[in-house]
Amino acid sequence: MTPRTKLYRLLEIIPGALIWTTLIGAIIFSIVKPIWALYFILIFDVYWLFRVVYFVFYLMISWRRLKVDSRVDWLDKLKREKPDWTRIWHLIFLPTSKEDIEILRATLASLSKSRYEAKRFIIVLSGEERGGGERFLRDAEILQTEFQNSFGHFLTILHPENLPDEIPGKGSNLNFAGHRVREFIDGLKIPYPDIIVSAFDIDTITHPQYFAYLSYKYLTVPDPLHSSYQPIALYNNNIWEAPALIQIASLGTTFWLMTELPRPERLFTFSSHSMPWTALTEVGFWQKDIVTEDSRIFLQCFLHYNGDYRVTPLYLPVSMDTVTGANYLQSLVALYKQQRRWAWGIEHFPYMVWHFFQRRAIPLRKKIKFIWNLGEGMYSWATAPILIFILGRLPFIAGDSFLGVSVFFQLTPLMLQWLMRAAMVGILVSAILTSKLLPPLPSTTSSYRRLLVILQWLLLPLTLIIFGSIPAFDAQTRLMLGKYLGFNVTEKYRQKLSSRTLDVVAKI
Repeated sequence: MTPRTKLYRLLEIIPGALIWTTLIGAIIFSIVKPIWALYFILIFDVYWLFRVVYFVFYLMISWRRLKVDSRVDWLDKLKREKPDWTRIWHLIFLPTSKEDIEILRATLASLSKSRYEAKRFIIVLSGEERGGGERFLRDAEILQTEFQNSFGHFLTILHPENLPDEIPGKGSNLNFAGHRVREFIDGLKIPYPDIIVSAFDIDTITHPQYFAYLSYKYLTVPDPLHSSYQPIALYNNNIWEAPALIQIASLGTTFWLMTELPRPERLFTFSSHSMPWTALTEVGFWQKDIVTEDSRIFLQCFLHYNGDYRVTPLYLPVSMDTVTGANYLQSLVALYKQQRRWAWGIEHFPYMVWHFFQRRAIPLRKKIKFIWNLGEGMYSWATAPILIFILGRLPFIAGDSFLGVSVFFQLTPLMLQWLMRAAMVGILVSAILTSKLLPPLPSTTSSYRRLLVILQWLLLPLTLIIFGSIPAFDAQTRLMLGKYLGFNVTEKYRQKLSSRTLDVVAKI
């Protein structure tokens, strides 16, 4: 092994070692030194209360911006303030693997109904040869016939299987498609700065004003070629069909992203997002050998431009599917795998530290901030729910005989109870905003279902442990042991779409 490999492996081990040290240490100290464990748990709970206040504060800022920006006619504003807006082309990548044609059709239909001029769209439908290439080409031909008059250009690309130096997944699909599309763009002779790329999950339903809003931001923010653009991610397409735990997990993901948007200095790209074609080509497109390409592409640009790259928040939503399966159990398994795949973002930790050491031009302050934000976030994701809801009780059980007469021991349960009650404000705010973000009820669904979704926030502690801590522990432990995670395609099961489905993001 080379020194570089040894050092990089050490960096991969650190996150998993930290969470396991915390877990084992909490158990040991709860038995051997319960008073120390109580101090730690009390301090941790106070810290978590501040995190909840922090969460609510930024969530409300993001919510207010969403309500304000959703009322603006962005196309009209674009036409009035930026007469050269017609030079902008939108290059939209739609990587797909085995999804039903109805899901692809719904996505294309939402794009065709955009308020922006769809003739300025270049659609790239990129399928996989692996496991169904013939079906993809057949479906793509049908869709191209249906939508050929809706868009400026419609490209179909088949990603071959078993190409060298890549793992099967969205990143390798996008990488292959990107190189093919560059040849097409060069043939059209469109200036690179006039192209905005959107890399969407195949089930993405866009807000009607998304591309007008995106174009306005691109033409007005400082240095637009050094910025990605991140919308709010909803999971409303099929939320009424999803089990309770999946609904809460999906809404929790939306709220987490909304708390990140008002702080662009710490923001990574996530899921469906947009970026300049210039930046994408200069970094050599998406990495083809990783799982979390949606956030890695931001780091690629950040490193390429020596820290002079950022994410601009977009306070309009795009909506995707919640994970579902053929039955309840399969849905829960699919949710766990999705959360583990997202938690695999911990692979960015060794990547950042390794490359930051080599990039002296990046300000030290930025390096520390990004490493801390990612490291602390992943650490808390794995440890906080277990420490708060499970291990926080262990010192009282294990140390009862030692601490029964201690005043601190007697008061600690009461202090923890009040801290948890205060932290409940986060659940209350989430429940209230849930009622505002949910799409209209299907005609076949009882009106009590909306109330039930709101009440389901009481299941949050269970959701945080089963679909938060455990998959995060799983991911970080795999990285620590060198058992690298491959890309897991989230299967999409959706009842037949109605015209309502295309408007789910326009109802916010």
